[in-house]
Amino acid sequence: MIKKLLPALNLRFLILLLAFSAALSTLIGSFYSIYQVQKEQLTSHTLKSNLAYAQKLASATDNFLKAALQQLEYSAKIIEQSPNDVQLLNKEAIRLNLQTDSFNSVVINIHGVISATSPHLEKIIDKPINSPGALEALKEQRPLISQPYMSAAGNLIVFISQPLFDFEDNYLGYIGGSLYLKERNILNDLLEQRYYEGGSYLYVVSSNRRILYHPEPMRIGTIVTNNSVIDAVINGEKGTSEIINSLNQPMLAGYAPVVLSNWGIVAQRPLESTLSLLDILTIEVIKRTIPIALVTFIFIGLFAHFIARPLKRLADNANTLDDPASLEKLKNVRSWYFESEKLKLAMLKGVSILQMQIGQLRHDAQTDPLTDTHNRRSLNRLLEQLISQQTPFAILEIDIDFFKRVNDTFGHDKGDETLKALTDIIKKLSRKDDIVARIGGEEFVLVLPNEDSESAFKIAERLREIVESTKIDTIGYITISIGIATWPEHSTDIGQVYKCADKALYHAKEHGRNRCVIADVN
Repeated sequence: MIKKLLPALNLRFLILLLAFSAALSTLIGSFYSIYQVQKEQLTSHTLKSNLAYAQKLASATDNFLKAALQQLEYSAKIIEQSPNDVQLLNKEAIRLNLQTDSFNSVVINIHGVISATSPHLEKIIDKPINSPGALEALKEQRPLISQPYMSAAGNLIVFISQPLFDFEDNYLGYIGGSLYLKERNILNDLLEQRYYEGGSYLYVVSSNRRILYHPEPMRIGTIVTNNSVIDAVINGEKGTSEIINSLNQPMLAGYAPVVLSNWGIVAQRPLESTLSLLDILTIEVIKRTIPIALVTFIFIGLFAHFIARPLKRLADNANTLDDPASLEKLKNVRSWYFESEKLKLAMLKGVSILQMQIGQLRHDAQTDPLTDTHNRRSLNRLLEQLISQQTPFAILEIDIDFFKRVNDTFGHDKGDETLKALTDIIKKLSRKDDIVARIGGEEFVLVLPNEDSESAFKIAERLREIVESTKIDTIGYITISIGIATWPEHSTDIGQVYKCADKALYHAKEHGRNRCVIADVN
C-alpha cells in the first residue's frame, strides 16, 4: 500500500516544487525587471529635475546680480551730480544699504579715498582702502563683480561695484556693495528656498573653485578640487552627472552656470533618497501579490495528485508569466476536471492582478500624489506623443502668485488645499484632450492641443479670471500668472518651448503678476 502511494506522493511533491519554483522565479524576475526600469526612470527624472532647478536658480541669481548692479547704477547717477556733497554721499549710502537686503554694507570711494559707508565706519573715512575688491574696481573702472576674498575683518566677501564719472567723463571713483557670504543676505535667502528635503541640497562655486554658498556654513570659503561637475560648470557648461560627494555618497547632480559672475550652481540629491519611494512601492506590490500566490500554491498542494498532466502544462506556462501572451496561453490549457479548471482560473487571476499592480505602480510613478494630475515625466511622454503625431499645441505655464505667503500664513495643509482647489478649477476649464500637470511646488502646466498663441491666450485669460474670482475656504482669493508658448510656433525643440513659457511667466511675475503673457517668437 505504501509502495503504491510513494510514486503519487513523489509526483505530487515534484509538481508542487516545479509549480512553486516556476511561479517564484517568474515573480522575482518580473519584480527585478520592473524595479530596474523604474530605477532608471527615477534616476533620469531626478537628474533632469536637478538640472532644471539649477538652471532656475542660476537664472534667479543672474537676475539678482543684475538688479544689484542696476541699484548701484541708479545711485551712481545721483552721486555724479554732486560728488563732493558729503551729506548727499552719506544719505545715498544709507539709503542703498537700508532700502533693500541686496548688500551687507555699502561704500563710496571718491578720488581714491573712502567718502561714505553704511554702516558708518568713522575709522576709514577719508582713507584709502586696499582690499582686493576695491583695488580691482579702481583698476577696471567698469561695473564689476569681484572674485570672493577675505576682508581685513575676516569676512568672506564678494564686492559689486559701479564706477563714478563727472560731466566730462573723468573717472571719480566707485560706489560698491559687499555681500558677506558667511552672513545672512538676500542671496542666501534666494538659494535656501524649498530644496532641502530627502537629503537634497545645492551649493555655489566661483570661477576659482571657492564655495560661495553651502548648507554647511563651515564649507563656505573652501576650495574644491578633483570634482568633474565643478570643472564643467565653471567652464560655462550645464548638464547632469552621477557623482560621489565628499562623504562618499552617490549623488545625482544637475548643474548650471551663472553667466554674469561666472559662478556655478550645483543641485544634487542622494541616490538612496531618490530610490526610497520606489522601494516602498515595490514592497506594496509584493504584499498585494503574496495572498494570490499563496492561494495558488494551496490549490496546487491540495489537488496535485489529481492534476498531474494539466498541472505540468500550467507549470510550463508559469515560466513565461512575464510574456504578454501568457494570459492567452493559460486560457488554452485543457483542464478536463473541475479542480484543474479552478487552478487555471486562480493562475489567470494572479497574472491579471500582477499586471494590474504593475499598471498601478506605473500610474503612481507618473502621477502627482497631491493633485492626481500628471507629473513632469508623464507630461513629457504625452508631449512626445503629440510631437510624433505632428499635433501643434500650446503650453500654459501657471504659477500661484505669492504662494509662499499662503504657506507662511495658513500652514502647509491649507497650502495643499489651495493647490487642490486650483487643480479643480483647471480641470473644469480643460477639455477632454487637454493635459493638466503639476511640475513643481505651485507650478502647473496646461497643454492645449491644436491651439495657437491667440486662442491659448483667451483660454488663459478665462482661467485667470475664474481663479481670481473664486473664493477658497480660509485662504480667500488667490491670483495666478501664466506664461504661454506654442509648438512649433516658438520652437520645434520642446525644451526651448518650455524655456519660452518660463520666460513669459517670469515676465508676467516681474510686471505685476495676475496676468497672462505670450512668449516672444525668436
